[in-house]
Amino acid sequence: MENEELLKKRFRELGEKCYRNNQYTFTGFLSPADLSCFYEVERDLSHVPYAIWGGSELCERVMIRFGSEEMLGYVEAFPISCIQVRPLMDKFADELTHRDFLGALMNLGIERSTLGDILLIENTAFLFCTENMAEFIMENLCKVKHTSVLCERAKEVPAFSGKEKKEVKIQVSSPRIDAVISKVYKLSRSEAAVFFRQKKVFVNGRQCENNSLMLKEGDIVNVRGHGKFEYAETGNLSKKGKMNAVVLLVV
Repeated sequence: MENEELLKKRFRELGEKCYRNNQYTFTGFLSPADLSCFYEVERDLSHVPYAIWGGSELCERVMIRFGSEEMLGYVEAFPISCIQVRPLMDKFADELTHRDFLGALMNLGIERSTLGDILLIENTAFLFCTENMAEFIMENLCKVKHTSVLCERAKEVPAFSGKEKKEVKIQVSSPRIDAVISKVYKLSRSEAAVFFRQKKVFVNGRQCENNSLMLKEGDIVNVRGHGKFEYAETGNLSKKGKMNAVVLLVV
């Protein structure tokens, strides 16, 4: 709770600094829970425009930029770099996971707020980080697990991230969020309800503790530890009176 209050205070300070000094201000990379914390103080900063970005539309860890071109009269990009990390020799490389790359970075003593998402394509990682950490990472990240790696600035962020959306058809009595989650992850309603008490459910970036919330088409649901999906379509009723629905599961 204390950390949440400190985070809210930081959001207010950055927003007010932007407004007072007529300059863009930026947060570090935020987790979904951190972003939900920001939404709790969003009204306090209604006089300051903001944008959210993590380097790619697929990124869950994002920065907030306070300020806009309309307000300040100029444009300033998010200070985010993308580093491509690949094995020096594929032939002798381990099979590398997200945890392997993150662990190697943490061993360099890097603060988590300077690191965004790590997107994997086969055995190559595309790492988002703050601009001021890019050179340090490229100079010091030499090995992941037992594999020697090469780091270089990515010429472009690949359109394919290794995360695809899989269409899943479900039948529910209503688009109530706990019912949808239980069907998507093959859980009982009581098991799904636990996620809300543990504050693990986020809808469109905002923490959701209301397990009876009715989902709308286009809502993005993130269940920490289980995954993310988009509630894509509400269809007709089945012969048994159940509602047919489609979700797009990120895999």
